[in-house]
Amino acid sequence: MSRGLLGCLVVGAIVLFLAIVVGAWFVGIRNHVVELDQGVKAQWAQVENDYQRRFDLIPNLVRTVQAAANFEKSTLEAVVNARARVGQVQAPAAGGPPTNSNLPNNPNAMAQFANAQNELSGALSRLLVVVERYPELKSNQNFLELQSQLEGTENRIAVERKRYNDVVAQYNTAIKKFPASIVAGSKFPEKAYFRGAAGSEKAPEVNFNPFGQPAPVPAPATGT
Repeated sequence: MSRGLLGCLVVGAIVLFLAIVVGAWFVGIRNHVVELDQGVKAQWAQVENDYQRRFDLIPNLVRTVQAAANFEKSTLEAVVNARARVGQVQAPAAGGPPTNSNLPNNPNAMAQFANAQNELSGALSRLLVVVERYPELKSNQNFLELQSQLEGTENRIAVERKRYNDVVAQYNTAIKKFPASIVAGSKFPEKAYFRGAAGSEKAPEVNFNPFGQPAPVPAPATGT
């Protein structure tokens, strides 16, 4: 075997080895990014599930409250209207899948979704405060059950929303680091964080003292 042919074989073997190493490196990084991307999608689906549960609880809550004599109409209308706006944000695109399934890739749509959900949270909080003026509702077993379910759902929403932001942080950090940033490219865009209104990291308070009023603050002592 001539030296020239042997040299070509050696060079070819080196090139093949480097190609295998680079290919394995590329596949490994891409698979890791795919795993993180799927983690974001799975966690977002959990956030959606809890928001949907709250969305489904509201009609029964409204019907129960409506049964109370002279209940404030404006308060109920605020809840109904806020729920309708959430429904519009969650509406599926014509002939396609639900638009909110792609929200993590659309910061503007995510902001609209968050604003609609925050508005609904505020309307529900106001309704539950007004309920304190209606003793018949506070002793209504159906209402108490719905109130308990709503409280649990709000807590789950807060937890799952934080978990979503945590996995988004992991994903966004990974795709921005070199050399993963080259592998990710435009096929794996940065994900949008869920940014709630100020104080929304805390679930709305749905338990009240017996009189629906804050405890009185004692007057400061005066000197004699």
